[in-house]
Amino acid sequence: MTDTMRTLRFHEYGEPEAVLRFETAPVPEPGSGRIRVRVRAAGLAPADWALCGGLFAGSLPRGVGCDVAGTVDAVGDGVVGVSVGDVVFGTADWANSPSAGASDWAVMNRWFPVPEGLDLVQAAALPMTVDTAYAHLRWLGLEPGKTILVHGAGSTIGFAAVQIALLRGMHVIATAGETYAKQLRDLGAIVTSYGDGMVGRVAELADGPVDVALDTAPVGGALPDLIRIVGGDPRRVLTISDFAAAAELGTRSSATEDLTDRVEALPEFAALAAEGHFRVPVAATFPLEDWQTALTISRSGNARGKLVLLPKGADAAS
Repeated sequence: MTDTMRTLRFHEYGEPEAVLRFETAPVPEPGSGRIRVRVRAAGLAPADWALCGGLFAGSLPRGVGCDVAGTVDAVGDGVVGVSVGDVVFGTADWANSPSAGASDWAVMNRWFPVPEGLDLVQAAALPMTVDTAYAHLRWLGLEPGKTILVHGAGSTIGFAAVQIALLRGMHVIATAGETYAKQLRDLGAIVTSYGDGMVGRVAELADGPVDVALDTAPVGGALPDLIRIVGGDPRRVLTISDFAAAAELGTRSSATEDLTDRVEALPEFAALAAEGHFRVPVAATFPLEDWQTALTISRSGNARGKLVLLPKGADAAS
C-alpha cells in the first residue's frame, strides 16, 4: 500500500464544476470507531453536489461520494465485529474526514457486511437511497392496505420507495416517465404519467381514496395536485425536494420531520437485493478518473438511475 491516493474533493464551497478537484492526497487513517476500506464502488447523488455548495458546512477539504462499498484494510480503536479483508458497504465519514468515497481509500463511520450474491456496484447504490426512501415512508406511515401515491417514481428514491411500500403491503400508485414505467408495473404498482391531468388520471386508477403521497420528483410545482389527490389535507403529503412550496402550502417536507425517528433498514433491503427482490437502478458506472462525465450527467437531471464511480476501473465490482 502507498501513502497517497487519488481523491475527488473540494477546498472551498461553490458549484461542483468550479470547486471539485481530482488530486493526490494522503491515505486517511481511521480514527476511533471508524474503519478504512479500499474503495471498490462509490455511489454519487445530488446530495454530494449540495455538500459542495455548503450543505452541512464544516472543516475543509471534504470529499464527495457518501455511499461506499469496499474491502476493509484498517480498523480504528474500539471497532469490533469487522476485520481486515471483510467486504462491507455503507457510508463514508464525509463530515469528519478530508476525503470521502470518491477516492482509492475511504474512512467509513457506518458499515454492514455485503450479503453473498450482492455485487459491489449495487451495494454502493443502496445506502442513501434506501435510507431516504424508508425514512420518508415511515414518517408518512407504512400501513398495510393503505394506498400511497409515489410521485417521481422513476427517480432512484422513488423507485426504492415503490418497492418498499409494496413489500410492506401497501397499494401503490406511481407517476413516472416511460424509462421505468414498465418495470414499476412489473413490480406491482399502478403507473400513470405526471403533468397535466394527473389528478384526474389518479382518481380513475385509484380503487378508493389515496391515503398519502410521497413527492420524490425534482421541484416542479406538483404539490397542489398532490394535495388534491389525497383529499385536500396537506399533512398527508411529504416532499423530499420542494421545501419552499411545502412551507407555503402546509405540506410536510424532509425539513419538518424528526430526524431522530429512524429505523435501520439497510441490512434488510441489502439482503433482499442479494436475493433479487429489491434493487436500485444503476444508470452507469465510470472509472474514478472519469468523474467529470458522471458529474455532467448527474447535473443534467437525466441520469435515469444511480451513477457509480469505480476507483479500480470496470473490474471494481468483481
